[in-house]
Amino acid sequence: MNAKQCLSMAFKSLKGNKIQAFLTMLGIIIGVASVIVLVSLVDGMAKDMVSQFENMGTNLVSVNIQGRGATRTVDVEDFQELVQENQDIIAYFSPVVSASVSAKYQGENLSASVTGVSEDYEHLTEINLSQGRFLSYIDVERSQKVCVIGSYYEKELFAGASALDQTLRLNGEPYRVIGVLEETADSEEGSADAVIYTPYTSAAKLSFNGVISSYQLGAVDTDSVEAAMALADDFLYDVFEDEDLYSITSQEEMIETVDEMLATVSSVLVGIAGISLLVGGIGIMNIMLVSVIERTKEIGIRKSLGAKRKDIMRQFVIEASVTSAMGGIVGILLGIVMAYGAGSLLDMTVAPTLSAILLAFGVSVFIGILFGYFPASKAAKLNPIDALRYD
Repeated sequence: MNAKQCLSMAFKSLKGNKIQAFLTMLGIIIGVASVIVLVSLVDGMAKDMVSQFENMGTNLVSVNIQGRGATRTVDVEDFQELVQENQDIIAYFSPVVSASVSAKYQGENLSASVTGVSEDYEHLTEINLSQGRFLSYIDVERSQKVCVIGSYYEKELFAGASALDQTLRLNGEPYRVIGVLEETADSEEGSADAVIYTPYTSAAKLSFNGVISSYQLGAVDTDSVEAAMALADDFLYDVFEDEDLYSITSQEEMIETVDEMLATVSSVLVGIAGISLLVGGIGIMNIMLVSVIERTKEIGIRKSLGAKRKDIMRQFVIEASVTSAMGGIVGILLGIVMAYGAGSLLDMTVAPTLSAILLAFGVSVFIGILFGYFPASKAAKLNPIDALRYD
């Protein structure tokens, strides 16, 4: 009996025992669907996070200073001088000051996070305005009480009306709204739309300590990122003489770190989902053993007519593989539907990848072959005389 005939017999067996075949496939279906859903969700999460980092600027270098002292300090003027002396490597520069404040407009009051930046911050990150303008050099130099707000605060504090030129109170201090950012994240709390930018000179007062320890540098292009990091490192080491007192990171490094973390998470989740495939494989083996017992006389007749051990092995291995593959196909279809559904519910960019589908299908077929081998071997070893006598 050739492989084509074995396939035909396998499909006839599945068609003749539909409920049994479905129950046999169930573990494979659940396992394959789980693998596709979990891998798709992790891939979607990775794409969304990488997209957020890229929106902040792929040429961005972040500097954070932990060590400060009476004689060893770095201020904004020092960084400005460094940038001016290396304009062929560093194009833009901005101090960054964070402060938690109370934002109030008329009767509405919200807790908010204010980010103090310079006028260059608009060029460091992809900031698009729907109304007004961004901060200017004069705003920063004069510590003007002006701010640019995200669409979340316009929606929550101003009830959707235009916030431009309105007065927003931050910790009780009046700040004039000079710009509103374009909506990028459905104006949700905690999203990229929930931001308030002010001049860093003003934000330093809102933070109550007046210390500026974070800076953003923008390299002229992606090829200059490492050179910009090296410049900042040499500059800070000359001041502090201790690398533990400051940190320098690039967006590319952060993206790579996120990718590595999510790859690890993906492997763990796929391993957990693989347990379902293992259970499905055991189910296939059990059903195939039952099938061997039920078809003992058939096996004896075939052997008495000249069928060899390899023919019997091929028949049962192909039957197990077909069962597993059919379960894999159903699991793939179910997994794709579930992945898109989960993405819609979680508001994530989820798209099942070809690699995840091929991986899940390949593993399902492999499991069919692996767990079908033992029943097939048992069938092939049956003595034809004993098999014919079996009742």
